[in-house]
Amino acid sequence: MQEPQSGPDRRMFLRATAATGAALTLGGLSTQSASAVAPGGFPDYTYVRTLLTPSQLKYNPTGEIIFPTVRGVYDKLASPLGRYYLYYAPHDAPGGICLAYGNSLEGPFTEYPANPIVSNKWDSHYSVSHVSSPHVLWKEDVKEFWLYFHGENTTTRLARSKDGIHFTYDKVVLNTSMMPAGTTETSYARVFRHDLPERGASYVMLFMTNNTTDHRDIGWGWSADARTWTFAQTPLVRHSDVGAINVGGPHLLTRNGSAYVVYNKDKTSGGDIMITEVGKDFSLRKHLGVFYDSRSSAPENGRAAAPSFGTDGGVPYMIYEAGERLKGAIAVARG
Repeated sequence: MQEPQSGPDRRMFLRATAATGAALTLGGLSTQSASAVAPGGFPDYTYVRTLLTPSQLKYNPTGEIIFPTVRGVYDKLASPLGRYYLYYAPHDAPGGICLAYGNSLEGPFTEYPANPIVSNKWDSHYSVSHVSSPHVLWKEDVKEFWLYFHGENTTTRLARSKDGIHFTYDKVVLNTSMMPAGTTETSYARVFRHDLPERGASYVMLFMTNNTTDHRDIGWGWSADARTWTFAQTPLVRHSDVGAINVGGPHLLTRNGSAYVVYNKDKTSGGDIMITEVGKDFSLRKHLGVFYDSRSSAPENGRAAAPSFGTDGGVPYMIYEAGERLKGAIAVARG
């Protein structure tokens, strides 16, 4: 049997040979594989099901949803709506930060009846065309859920909550004025607990940045408290580094003492999820290729993006955008 070089056929080949105990020849070396793996030794994720489809949602102002973030809340709240909270949003105006809840990462998830939980107008704090791209961090030291979201695309904001549903506005944490001249977008931010002792930091922010060339890159920053940030003035991953028109939707993963950034690579149509090793101290730039190869069939239709990760019963899962941008759904893959 000839080994496919990439894509779903390769993943099926690796699983089949592992199941039968067949020896694989990779790079001229013969090895016995226990299971298929992605670059960096991460699980090789396989699509399971679609979790949320816009047409089935009560709050559906624009017929599209993006940027899922999943959080286990069963060990953080006394009486949660479900074991897991799934945050997402439409992007186009008016957007709106939304919540669904469920007892398994494979679903089903139930739409929170009072969506959006954060809208594009908030008292005296802001009035913008849209809010979107929710990322929720559990802030252990204060026992709060910290929500990072954008609106407009120039500005990333922070809101805080004790229950993960009702949020209090805090502040702007990032906008284009904090980046080099010519920056036009600073959005789609995710924040992670990650120690950078040489920078006096305990948190890292990854985000999408754009400028007058209209090619999107991955930016990053660091913070001691996840509220006040210092931002690198050069991209962490440039679109040109990986042969893309745009890169975005970054997420931080760690394994075996190193750190990795996974992100979507958008071409003229569709795109896969890529991975770059940045090292524990973010000094490395090792582009490892495709992390998740999107399928040509529905719901992905050649595009996977904006991954969020969780573990349920010891099984790793990836929840992500599946399908053409602003026309897709939220799906789950299992590792």
